[in-house]
Order: sequence, then C-alpha cells, then structure tokens
Amino acid sequence: MTISGIFTAIIIGAVIGALGRLVLRGRQNISIIATILVGIVAALIGTWVASLIGVSDTGGIDWIELALQVALAAVGVSIVAGASGRKPAA
Repeated sequence: MTISGIFTAIIIGAVIGALGRLVLRGRQNISIIATILVGIVAALIGTWVASLIGVSDTGGIDWIELALQVALAAVGVSIVAGASGRKPAA
C-alpha cells in the first residue's frame, strides 16, 4: 500500500464514518479517530459485500455500495458508542 492509498483510506473512512454518525439519532460519544476507524472498516466490508452481490462496479456512482458502507458505518458507530458508554457494575 502506498502513502496516497493510506491517505485515501483515511479520507474515505472519515467521510463514511461521518455519514454513519449522521444516520444515527442522538449523540454518539466517540472520538473522531474511532469514527474514522469505523468508517475505514465499514468501507472495506461494504466494498467486499457489494462485490459478492455483484454491484461493486457499475457505470457512474455506485449508490448501492455507498449505501452498504454507510449502513455498516452506522452499525459500527452504534456498537462502539454502546460499548464505550457502559460502566462496569460496582
């Protein structure tokens, strides 16, 4: 992986993660770094799932792939926010 590939993954991850947070209602108490990491993972998994169902490479904008990525990011953000919001019982 090249330096430009790493920067591209970070930018795409930030956008996908931010869109995932916007889809969710309420406030998510997670950091921007966690949002970017969730977005990167969601983008990778969303691309993989889109290739499995045959919609990863279409003419124009890949709306189905983007919707999969954002939905996965929303799920990831809610999991991370839920895990970080829990306090251990004393």
